[in-house]
Amino acid sequence: MNIESYLKRINYDGPLTPTAETLRDLQVAHLRNVPFENLSIHCGEPIVLNDDALFTKIVEKRRGGFCYEVNGLFAALLRALGFDVAMLSAEVANPAGEFSQEFDHMTLMVTLDQRWLVDVGFGESFVEPLLLDERGEQVQASGIFQILEAGEHFLLKRRTEGGDWKPLYRFKLQPYEYADYEEMCRYHQTSPDSHFTKARICSLATRDGRITLSDMRLITTDQENRREQLLETQDDYDRILRQQFGIVMK
Repeated sequence: MNIESYLKRINYDGPLTPTAETLRDLQVAHLRNVPFENLSIHCGEPIVLNDDALFTKIVEKRRGGFCYEVNGLFAALLRALGFDVAMLSAEVANPAGEFSQEFDHMTLMVTLDQRWLVDVGFGESFVEPLLLDERGEQVQASGIFQILEAGEHFLLKRRTEGGDWKPLYRFKLQPYEYADYEEMCRYHQTSPDSHFTKARICSLATRDGRITLSDMRLITTDQENRREQLLETQDDYDRILRQQFGIVMK
């Protein structure tokens, strides 16, 4: 792990002591500089789940990735900096509140003097780490979140603009390795039933909101506005990908 190169990739030059403040600043920096994207799936690039391959893709080639990639490599960075990190299996909620199967999502637990839920691979979600053992509302600029115990799971929820609570995903605290996610990673790369094979996505948190390329739609949001633009050509798409996300597909 070349820590210096990784930190340069996420434009981070702050403290490296393994504290809650450092963890928070690293997650924010990661989300603002490394896109959540599934472009490899749509250009025939195999996704390889190991630290070396992911470092080459995300740091050296300045790409992003989906959950197994960005959370997996972020876990490696945090470990190299002295954090205690576990990769967890999460089941994602659909609009009806039903949960997917295990290993559908990778999220992270970091243990300091308190336990933190950390995630740089769930698209539009919490930007700062959440206290895992806090049962009250956790308010941050990106929304209001809550973690509850639900049987043998922990349940992550987000409050909607209407005041209702929407489940995001549930998880247990058993730690896993890359190999445990391989089957679901292959599924999301190949199955016509996976939402990742249906459309290209590239999304990045900004200081005020988020910018997203969803196929040929460019969507920009901030705390007050949502703007959508339909791109006309692949050249337009490639230009936005380069200018807004720093990605050049080869």
